[in-house]
Amino acid sequence: MAEDTPLDRFRGALTGASRAIARDAELEVNWTAEAPALSGHTLRVPMPGRSLSLDAATEARGAADGFALRLRHHNAALHQRHMPAEPVARACYDAVEQVRYEALGSRDYAGMRANLAAALDRRVAADPITRAERREDVPVQTALALLLREALTGEAVPAVAQAGVDLLRGWIETRAAKDFDALAHSLEDQRAFQSLALDMLAHLELTRAEEMEATDDEDSDEGGEEPTEEDEDGDNAGSEPDRLELAADPSAGDEQGDTDEQPDATEDDSQADGGDDAEDGMLPTRPNRPWTDAPASFDYKVWSEKFDEVVAAGELCDEEELTRLRAYLDAQLKGLQGIVTKLANRLQRRLMAQQNRSWDFDQEEGLLDAARLARVIVAPGSSLSYKVERDVEFKDTVVTLLIDNSGSMRGRPISIAAISADVLARTLERCGVKTEILGFTTRAWKGGQSREAWLAGGKPAHPGRLNDLRHIVYKKADEPYRRGRKNLGLMMREGLLKENIDGEALLWAHSRLLARSEDRRILMVISDGAPVDDSTLSVNSAGYLEAHLRNVIGWIEKQSPVQLVAIGIGHDVTRYYRRAVTIMDVEQLGGTMIEQLAGLFEDD
Repeated sequence: MAEDTPLDRFRGALTGASRAIARDAELEVNWTAEAPALSGHTLRVPMPGRSLSLDAATEARGAADGFALRLRHHNAALHQRHMPAEPVARACYDAVEQVRYEALGSRDYAGMRANLAAALDRRVAADPITRAERREDVPVQTALALLLREALTGEAVPAVAQAGVDLLRGWIETRAAKDFDALAHSLEDQRAFQSLALDMLAHLELTRAEEMEATDDEDSDEGGEEPTEEDEDGDNAGSEPDRLELAADPSAGDEQGDTDEQPDATEDDSQADGGDDAEDGMLPTRPNRPWTDAPASFDYKVWSEKFDEVVAAGELCDEEELTRLRAYLDAQLKGLQGIVTKLANRLQRRLMAQQNRSWDFDQEEGLLDAARLARVIVAPGSSLSYKVERDVEFKDTVVTLLIDNSGSMRGRPISIAAISADVLARTLERCGVKTEILGFTTRAWKGGQSREAWLAGGKPAHPGRLNDLRHIVYKKADEPYRRGRKNLGLMMREGLLKENIDGEALLWAHSRLLARSEDRRILMVISDGAPVDDSTLSVNSAGYLEAHLRNVIGWIEKQSPVQLVAIGIGHDVTRYYRRAVTIMDVEQLGGTMIEQLAGLFEDD
């Protein structure tokens, strides 16, 4: 057998240390070139390289230590139970919990303190706080977490984030200094720390008073029972990898929580924040700040969410079948793919043109313009012979493709949608634009387990949505194209496509986008008809699902920072969406997606 390399021995030592810290004998450590992640009993930490430089090795140890501390000191079920509804409050709630369990490690182990600091430096270096020049550009959750860490551990804010933190330091410390002192005495008690953290978020005006009262009521109803270890394991099982970043994803487990979460906080409230208290520092408004409440006028009910699921595409069939379905998709659309690829290349050229440098010519000073050399030689005293590079701002962008996986899409429409999404994701990745591909359908025809529960409950009138949702993640935004490519073949699977409840799917995809930190967020919906679910429509008013869809679309288009566009296949979606196009021939879908997306990128 080949002798172990130094890198192998380092991983072995790292695995042993992580198992000891987490008290988990089955824990494994793997290398990754992407963001560190925790999935089940596997840690993925940055590969330090074959040279095992000290800095890289310390970063890897810090990432592993952070995940191990999470497994040991963090109860996911308890954390999820009282998570705030507002996206920014949720991000802060996640970030301060990470500060808590990492502070425990820093307090007890000097070596771990250095490791965690190195991992933090790596995370912060990629955070928008390092580029913030105005208060409204500072991610609140990052600044709050760094200040709390400073108070709990005595560790200074990383130098690259110091300027950004100082923009919010006065505002945070004025409102939360006493909370920091209280939190320092509750590090080992997650429940007590959580309660104090929620109080702090209320003092920072990130949560609403009525929500805090509801949380207190829930605490009294629970009778102080702690979630069991089984609860915690069950909460993590089957969830997507937890990414421990300061700019935290508000949904700690997409399979568990996305369908339940809707963005909160009002735009009117955010505008009012700049009122009387503005002089002593109010919460800055940033592009991805929560902006609205779901209006009560939606008048939309759900009979049961117990049987809903958000599932990764790879979990719906085995690897062998997924490979076969992808091969079938490639063979079926071999001729069309060339056409769509040409259109995608056109999109790439247009996007890259926006990112390329540009120049202002005929300037009094700057760099000498080579095209004016003749003038300089003939008339050395001539002015306007210089050029200056122009600043070109290309907003950091994420695109979500939400594809209708209903039965009416069966056949060529779903094939075209799949291959177009495939090519578009590959093209956007080449342009540095992250892409998420989602699908929506139901788990069963005619209501499934939700309808059975309704029948068993005596068939109450007007039960609301009466079917089991299935929301599918084909490719996550942070996942490279090569990993999600095979998953798109799942759309070819017989029996996958059932009924479609568009309004809730749109809210789900939209909430995922709101959790992103990119400046520009685009949601493209591909559908071939109005929402249809026989089980729901048979016991509610005829336009129940359609009315909800209209309300959701209007809500997003009027108030959300997310840009929404829709493509209808053989169905006029312009009566729902303000920015939409309808195609009668599915052959047009690839080109239409490219043109619509290019138009959104060119909008200011």
